[in-house]
Amino acid sequence: MADGLSFTRAKAFRKALTPPEFRLWQALRRDQVGKFKFRRQHPIGPYILDFYCAAAKLAIEVDGAVHNEPDQIAHDRRRTAWLHGRGVRVVRLSASSVMRERAAVIDFIYDVVRSRLPPESPPPDC
Repeated sequence: MADGLSFTRAKAFRKALTPPEFRLWQALRRDQVGKFKFRRQHPIGPYILDFYCAAAKLAIEVDGAVHNEPDQIAHDRRRTAWLHGRGVRVVRLSASSVMRERAAVIDFIYDVVRSRLPPESPPPDC
């Protein structure tokens, strides 16, 4: 369960998406990934996920250049391990890929979501 501070921060982050996050959100919210539902800037515990599909327990993170810094790499690893311990798979996408190859990114996300669900299940509301 997220704390009050995480909810407050997530609300502020929703109003200040980066250009790649905004571009990806436009696709995710318009059902371009099947009928799978995503939440943006979703708090889980002490963390805020860029995008989250609850039914697939899938976090999508859009990473810019700052994620190549050693301190950020270490933080991202701790965060991913914490989420993994709660059954959440984290997929990291480069901001440049989101901007240049949106269709391929959407196809990739769709495939990952489907792989996280039972084979016979219809697309749920995430």
